[in-house]
Amino acid sequence: MNIAIRTGLLLTLGFLISCNGNQPAQQQAMGPAPFPVVEVPVRSVTAQRAFPARLQGIVSSEVRAKVAGYITEVLVDEGQSVKKGEPLFRLETQTLTQDAGAARANVEAARVEVNRLKPLVEKGIVGQVQLETAQARLAQAEAVYKSIGANIDYATIRSPVDGHVGAINFRQGALVSAADPLPLTTVAKTERIYAFFSMNERDYLDFIKSTPGKTLTEKIANFPPVQLRLVNDDIYTEPGRIETVTGQVNPSTGSVAFRAVFPNPDRLLADGSSGVILIPRTYENMPVVPEAATFEQQGITYVFRVRGDTAISTPLEVADRADNLVVVSSGVSPGDKIVASGVAKLRHNTPIQPQPVPFDSVAKELQAVFK
Repeated sequence: MNIAIRTGLLLTLGFLISCNGNQPAQQQAMGPAPFPVVEVPVRSVTAQRAFPARLQGIVSSEVRAKVAGYITEVLVDEGQSVKKGEPLFRLETQTLTQDAGAARANVEAARVEVNRLKPLVEKGIVGQVQLETAQARLAQAEAVYKSIGANIDYATIRSPVDGHVGAINFRQGALVSAADPLPLTTVAKTERIYAFFSMNERDYLDFIKSTPGKTLTEKIANFPPVQLRLVNDDIYTEPGRIETVTGQVNPSTGSVAFRAVFPNPDRLLADGSSGVILIPRTYENMPVVPEAATFEQQGITYVFRVRGDTAISTPLEVADRADNLVVVSSGVSPGDKIVASGVAKLRHNTPIQPQPVPFDSVAKELQAVFK
């Protein structure tokens, strides 16, 4: 019984070994695998450089209390449109009003004393110094009274600019003062929005070099329009323009600061929000290859060029990437044939069956960013 089982196992093992031994021969009989092949074209494409941005109204003014006191009234709501000088908050003024009454009484008393001394000085009964002392006391009393009056006026907190009210951080009953870390609110003008962003030194030099103009002022005037990608990945409908460049590298970050401006007629962009600035860069008549035709090894991008029936791995110098196209500075030339897809299955000097296909069937033609 055991001998029969052992014999069966040996026969099965021999059959499996025989099958496995025939696999290379079967593969060799099948021949090289087919791969789609395209010719490298020349295209003019527009790529986009993306830079994180912080958005802010063209005027963004913090509203703070100038005197300490309890809020008795909040006169506006968040998002409300206000004019410069319009009351926003009122603070409790009872104590200040009492102080003002006492200060006014001091003023009247000091004035009476001055009026009493004037004829006496004219008659020589008292000296001029005594009158001057009384006049100084009157001036001091008037200054105290005016100071208290100013504080009473400060108890009505007004909008410093035309704009829209932001978040209200303190409500009725809260004790506020000039030393509070948070402002009462912020009033921002958002008919236009500033977008602040930065480039590292290399990107900055490349950007400046590629822009026409002799001076920085001329180059700023020739900067292309920019777009804004919002946090939900939508592209803001209004194009913007770059207005200012510091022209100085921040030693702590190694970056150069830019400011772009966008119209905001519908107030869709909010003060304090964020986004991504998209700056177009056009490459004229450059070789391009499909993104699907490339692969990377140790940070170097490669494609498989086709020579006869052989795929040869070839390194590329990449100028940029746009959608599903790679703009090539060197490595391949127009008219070269490359494997269009399936490159993960290939190795250097792999025999293939080239299957020519149209370039646009593999990589759709890139549309211009700005029409």
